[in-house]
Amino acid sequence: MDRFGSMAAFAAVVESGSFVRAAERLGTSTSTLSRQIAELEQHLGARLLNRTTRRLSLTEGGQAFYERAVQVLADLEEAEALVSSSAAAPRGTLRLTCSHAMGVQRVAPAIASFSARHPEVRFEVSVSDRIVDLVEEGFDLAIRIGQVGSDQLVARRLGTMRLLACASPAYLKARGTPRVPADLAMHAVMTYAYSPNPRVWRFVDRTGRQDEVRVAGPLHSNSGDLSVAAAIAGLGIVFEPDFIVAPALAAGQLVRVLPEYESAPADIWAVYPSRRHLSAKVRLFVDHIAQQFAATASGKPAAAPRR
Repeated sequence: MDRFGSMAAFAAVVESGSFVRAAERLGTSTSTLSRQIAELEQHLGARLLNRTTRRLSLTEGGQAFYERAVQVLADLEEAEALVSSSAAAPRGTLRLTCSHAMGVQRVAPAIASFSARHPEVRFEVSVSDRIVDLVEEGFDLAIRIGQVGSDQLVARRLGTMRLLACASPAYLKARGTPRVPADLAMHAVMTYAYSPNPRVWRFVDRTGRQDEVRVAGPLHSNSGDLSVAAAIAGLGIVFEPDFIVAPALAAGQLVRVLPEYESAPADIWAVYPSRRHLSAKVRLFVDHIAQQFAATASGKPAAAPRR
């Protein structure tokens, strides 16, 4: 029995929810899959799947085996990728998803410098602030803040970010400057739709003391860039990632509000499907953008991408 092949077949059936869809995914027949699962169950001496005419479900042993199998298969693919992709020139299309602001501020510059050394890699980038299902929608890579998503994904930490409260000089001149977080309850603020609790802003001061305030205002949006643009125009106060507001702060279009306070740090991740073969183009681009983030954090120029 091919233990790895049977393990991969079992994982595909679990993830697809049926033998038919798993067979289509693997390019094989349902009878072959059924035989592989039966051989695996016989080898283990335990039933892994409950089968009915309508649905499949995991047994308790099947759930435990699946969780370990996914990790084993991911480790195997990573080991193979380290050997095979090291000698392969990156080529083909890399499908990537990220938020609009992340794409403009971080991903686009990384793509430009990477493409200078690897012109045979073509990028397809979809910008969206929602959490995209990488497997379902066919993406190779996502750059995400905070939430990684499914435990079936591999995540590599790129850096951290903090939320900063900012407003335009004109708004502060007209409405006054808040001194403590509680003052925000009396101000016009802009809330972000994909925050876990958009209408509650949480702060940490320089001593580590936490504070929170319930806020409301004229704009609730799923775009951080739109909120920042509205803040520049004088609509109110935003609480957005440091890399989004940095250009406007540098240009004097926005100023920090409550500079003694900021959010707790949130990690930025490169995320890719754990059971998809990690191609040379994905591996090298993740390495490259990680170097870009590290250089930004240190204030030093990033090294040229490796061939």
